[in-house]
Amino acid sequence: MGALPENGRGWNDLAAALQDRRSGDANWQEGRTALFVFNAGVEVRQVGEQAYLAYMAENALGLRAFPSLVSMEQDIVAIAHELTHAPEGAAGGFTTGGTDSITMAVKACRDWAVSRGTDPVGAEIIAPDTAHPAFNKAAHLMNLNVVRVPVRDDFTADAEAMEAAVTDRTIMMMASAPCFPYGLVDPIPEVAAVAAARGLWMHVDACVGGYFLPFAEQLGVTVPEWDFRVPGVCSISADLHKYGYAPKGASTVLYRLAELYAHQPFSFDVWPSGIMTTPTLHGTRPGGAIAGAWAVLNHLGHAGFRETTRKVIAARETIEAGAAKLGFQPVGTPKLGLTALASPDKDVMGIADAMFAKGWVSSRTGRPPAIHLMLSPAHVEFADSYLADLTEATANAGPPPEGAAQGHYA
Repeated sequence: MGALPENGRGWNDLAAALQDRRSGDANWQEGRTALFVFNAGVEVRQVGEQAYLAYMAENALGLRAFPSLVSMEQDIVAIAHELTHAPEGAAGGFTTGGTDSITMAVKACRDWAVSRGTDPVGAEIIAPDTAHPAFNKAAHLMNLNVVRVPVRDDFTADAEAMEAAVTDRTIMMMASAPCFPYGLVDPIPEVAAVAAARGLWMHVDACVGGYFLPFAEQLGVTVPEWDFRVPGVCSISADLHKYGYAPKGASTVLYRLAELYAHQPFSFDVWPSGIMTTPTLHGTRPGGAIAGAWAVLNHLGHAGFRETTRKVIAARETIEAGAAKLGFQPVGTPKLGLTALASPDKDVMGIADAMFAKGWVSSRTGRPPAIHLMLSPAHVEFADSYLADLTEATANAGPPPEGAAQGHYA
């Protein structure tokens, strides 16, 4: 098991082996995953796949070697700036995913704070309790501290309580658009106003919503302003491999000003090979991911993204309506593609186990216990099947157990 063979194997043999290994995987092609995979259909997937393969060997770290990748990254960032209402003079870059984007924004903020005379060791990030763990991961790597503040009764960030948590060690405040646990957009104008008044860096984590919210707004969905329209917002993380439907791993990190982005790259020249500059956490930058994201963005365009967004919202509304008949209710008031379904009268974690046994893979939320669904356009075709199995699983479920349940990935 896992040993390198003495003699190589042909592709037909390897393809059969891969297919065999995949036999136990979740069937995302039939909508069975409400997590991990963002399925916008065969055509979109093929566009991303072919573009990725066309640039599979190239490394975007080589700017002079592969100017085509430089131009594609510039196009991607320009599109992201358009969608997030970035002002003239904005900057940004392509990363491998949300954690990478968040880590780079935290790194830029830390170095910005150092440039202003702040001791970075133990400096603080103020975040709502719903903030993604990537902020704690980044803080751990940089000897920073994350101060998590309880959310309001509506499960969104409490700007007043966050302001009360600010100290002379605070360098960043953040809010989500939307948060991962519940799919709710925080009151970003309120939080950003506090950050601006205190002279702090304000980051918006739009890893989930950065390529969804612009088109939801075009469809008439009303949410608090969340992007560079909000005064005080310094940086935004937005994942292309979520609702941008790009091949993994693909994300963007965006800055209001080039002067802020200037704190992101890392340069080193005290070694025999001279100066080396890397713009993200990783050195190697897979060209396929950039090409795939560029191709999918240009393939879908505004009209295509409006349609995928419409389907996702329709899937969520259908599932929420059907689940309501079974006694479930969403946590808060989600309006996008993510919902957490809770029930005060049923063992929700037991129901989630039963759904997993039926082949439905989703996350779970522990506070309150809820089935967590991050939906794709393809789910509009499978919502009825999901609800049929949910009906059966709920009918066989008992009451909620005593004590608090903890959420986890299925």
